[in-house]
Amino acid sequence: MAGTDNKKKLIEEGPVVILAEPQLGENIGMVARAMANFGLAELRLVNPRDGWPSDKARRAASNADHVIDAVKVFDRIEDAIADLHFTYATTARHRDMLKPVRSPREAVSTLLTKFKSGERTGILFGRERWGLNNEEIALSDEIVTFPVNPAFASLNIAQAVLLMSYEWMNATMAEPEKPVFGAIDSETASKEDMVGLFEHLESALDDARYFHPPEKRERMRLNLRNTFTHAKLKTPEIHALRGAIAALERRWKKKRGEW
Repeated sequence: MAGTDNKKKLIEEGPVVILAEPQLGENIGMVARAMANFGLAELRLVNPRDGWPSDKARRAASNADHVIDAVKVFDRIEDAIADLHFTYATTARHRDMLKPVRSPREAVSTLLTKFKSGERTGILFGRERWGLNNEEIALSDEIVTFPVNPAFASLNIAQAVLLMSYEWMNATMAEPEKPVFGAIDSETASKEDMVGLFEHLESALDDARYFHPPEKRERMRLNLRNTFTHAKLKTPEIHALRGAIAALERRWKKKRGEW
């Protein structure tokens, strides 16, 4: 296949691609190549096993240097998605979660609508061997899964990214007009705001001894996170909820004689 045509303008817009703990530089490079083929350019890595930068990734990217050069590395998924307003988590198997499950085409339609309104979006991809855990999926708004052969459901990261990138390019090419950028509707809450709410609420509930019995704590936490994520909260609503939690904390402390 031919390489980059320097006479043509690169398409560099769309959702952020986030890889959770990718293992091999070659896989990262193939992801970058798939993104560049179909107009995505922003790649974020969470704890790449072999570190960064990576010569193997650059070689495998096959001249998708604009993606490789702009890679950002984070220690936690929470930090990698903090500035985003809406994210999809990709998974190949059923999850017992109260989240909508979309096909790649449905997911891209939603991403394009949000992109046109000025929201920052992202797609979270899991590890090569076992994908994303439930805690990580709970941070996203919805799930996207791929209609693969049930007798052979092996899909690597680069292939998954390629499928989503291809659907993105198809959707943008089908648009009759260039996306019009506008103000974000009612200040949609960023992931940083959402994680702050989760941590504040969970800390308050720990003090109130809500998580009982202890062995059910993690499931209860995930259910709460999924409930609030599903609500599609706006920034003012986050502030209102945190104010309410703080008021309850003050009341509990006063009742216990801590102030």
